[in-house]
Amino acid sequence: MKRGHQELIVGLDIGTSKVACIVAQSKGGREAEIIGVGQHPSRGLKKGVVVDIESTVQAITRAVQEAELMAGVQIHGAVVGIAGGHIRGYNSHGIVAIKNKEVSNEDVGRVMDAARAIVIPQDQNVIHILPQEFMIDSQEGVREPVGMSGVRLEARVHIVTGAVSAAQNIAKCVERCGLQVQDLVLEQLASADAVLTSDEKELGVCLVDIGGGTTDIAIFRDGAVRHTAVIPIAGDQVTNDIALGLRTPPAEAEQIKKLYGCALGDLIEQDDEIAVPSVGTRPPRTISRRILGDIIEPRIKELFELIQAELRRTGYEEMIAAGVVITGGSSRLEGIAELAEEILHLPVRVGEPMHLPGMENVVRVPGHATGVGLVMYGLHNQPAGQTEAATAQPKAAYEDLGQSHTGMDTSFGGVFRKMRNWVQTSFG
Repeated sequence: MKRGHQELIVGLDIGTSKVACIVAQSKGGREAEIIGVGQHPSRGLKKGVVVDIESTVQAITRAVQEAELMAGVQIHGAVVGIAGGHIRGYNSHGIVAIKNKEVSNEDVGRVMDAARAIVIPQDQNVIHILPQEFMIDSQEGVREPVGMSGVRLEARVHIVTGAVSAAQNIAKCVERCGLQVQDLVLEQLASADAVLTSDEKELGVCLVDIGGGTTDIAIFRDGAVRHTAVIPIAGDQVTNDIALGLRTPPAEAEQIKKLYGCALGDLIEQDDEIAVPSVGTRPPRTISRRILGDIIEPRIKELFELIQAELRRTGYEEMIAAGVVITGGSSRLEGIAELAEEILHLPVRVGEPMHLPGMENVVRVPGHATGVGLVMYGLHNQPAGQTEAATAQPKAAYEDLGQSHTGMDTSFGGVFRKMRNWVQTSFG
């Protein structure tokens, strides 16, 4: 895809509550500007997994059409996000002998293959292999081993797997919209690229992406992903609690949450009141906003207690000096950062996309963190000097599953770009 001889990169965030399509125009090198955004409510997913193909296809189509209209382009392919409770993360370790006593690209490829050799369930397959560090003989902390001398090469990696059926259903929905999947990317990793700084990743930080169906976690330290996890509590559970507690339709409960929701009851004035629509033909009621806070706060507190338990279980609670960064649509709740700090005893901030210019008044919100991150992923992983023909005919879907992620040093990403096992076994 080109627009005035400029390359286009498209990110497609297929979430539980919404589908967002973000189009950016490359400005050369690793720079781009956002030129189009489309969004449509999603009703075809549950906890990040497709449960209704027709509804999902309709939502994708509407979001893409809106983005095309705004950007004045035709979209043929996109970098697509994947999330859900089926996602699993594993840390692994590989060791190989260095041929010719100097590390080559072939040696790096072999050690990555060795690290990849772990036992995973038959219904799962590898999405990403994310390098954490290399070791040459007794020297640790090597990020770019090619060209260094040694006898033994070791690699520590984080492997992300997902359910084959979940990926197939996402692909089917995208392809039925006339689009090609250029890459499939774990959503919290995309969000991390959009909202985290390099200093935070170096010092140690926990990204918490609170979506509609799931809350996705990614822990970084020394510039690399150390742990990923999914918690099955998110914005939709809060909305359901409001609908039941206030006896109001779910759509109205969602609006009430967005307009008046507060995660910390102490921040609500005693005399604040809100109007609550009733079910059916009953007239609306006026209630204290503190009642709404009493519904929301326990659910958000439960979420951060589960996050705290995950940090303690993995041993990273004392290792994330930069604290916690919250993003995703539900992170806009008033008082959520303050409540998180009370529970986690760590510095907390709400993260917004900050690395791409263009349409800041539209995309500079936590709810678009994943979409912007997917665009950044596509931008940073475009082959240098890509031709117009290559851009118009995107890479075969899933061709690059297993490549390194832009959150890490990508100079050796090309070595293991073409891990095609998923293509051959699951999508062939």
